[in-house]
Amino acid sequence: MDTLKERIRQDTVAAMRSRDRTRLAALRLVAAEIKQREGDGRQPLEDAGVLAVLDRMLKQRRDSAEQFRSAGREELAAAETFEIEVIEAYLPAPLGNEDVVALVEAAIAETGASTMRDMGGVMARLRPQVQGRADMAEVSRLVRGRLA
Repeated sequence: MDTLKERIRQDTVAAMRSRDRTRLAALRLVAAEIKQREGDGRQPLEDAGVLAVLDRMLKQRRDSAEQFRSAGREELAAAETFEIEVIEAYLPAPLGNEDVVALVEAAIAETGASTMRDMGGVMARLRPQVQGRADMAEVSRLVRGRLA
């Protein structure tokens, strides 16, 4: 089974061969961000680390697209939207709201959390299960609401 980094590399080569410049540019951005994170940590990223990078890039692109639309710059918003589509292709299938709620409840039960002071432990338990599959801000909001 290929790692995410290997899939991205293979897709980059395929985009070069098919002369798909926009897809190639988006894939090169992804590869550069992964390489940057590896350099910062001085070790290669596993799939979980790559997912975290992709998740962060996705959030940045969504924010940028929203800002471009509000400023009336539709051509730039369209470019960001295309990059979002490319990045989403490498993320696992998103979790439904009821699945996220069930995972939050299970993590709270497993950690024995009862107050906001225990939120860090709950989030640490949830992060590997939902990274790239759910919005971490929404997960945090659900945990906070349940522990408050």
